[in-house]
Amino acid sequence: MAKEIETYVKLQCKGGQANPAPPIGPALGSKGINIMEFCKRFNAQTQDKQGKILPVIITVYKDKSFDFIIKQPPVAISLLEATKKEKGSGVPNRTKIGSVSWEQVRTIAEGKMSDLNCFEIESAMRMVAGTARSMGLTVDGKAPWN
Repeated sequence: MAKEIETYVKLQCKGGQANPAPPIGPALGSKGINIMEFCKRFNAQTQDKQGKILPVIITVYKDKSFDFIIKQPPVAISLLEATKKEKGSGVPNRTKIGSVSWEQVRTIAEGKMSDLNCFEIESAMRMVAGTARSMGLTVDGKAPWN
C-alpha cells in the first residue's frame, strides 16, 4: 500500500551546499522533516552540480518520511550564466543588458526540456526566448523556425 502524502515543500537550494540554516531549516522543521537527513541526501545527489541553484520538490508523508525530486536550474539563472551578468534589467522594455544567440537558447532549452510543459524543442526555445526578453536580454539573429 502506498504511503499517504501529507504535503509538498518547494525550495531552491545550491547544489552540494544544503545546510540547516535558513531558508532550508525553518521550512523543513515546520513540517517535521529530519533536516540533517535531507541535507546529507541532497548534497550527495548534487555533488556534480556544485553551487548551482536547483529547485527541489519534497514530498512529505504522514509518517514524517520524505522523498524529493531535483529539477533543472531555472531558465533565468542559466541565461544569466550564459551572458555573465549579475541580474536582469529593472526596466526590460527600455534598458537592454545583453544578448544571447539562438544557439545558446537551444542549449538552455534542451537542458530544461524535462521540466517544461512542451514536447517540441521549438516550443521550449520560444519559452526560453520569452524569459530572456522579460529579463532585458535581446535574442540575436533570426529564429530557426522562420
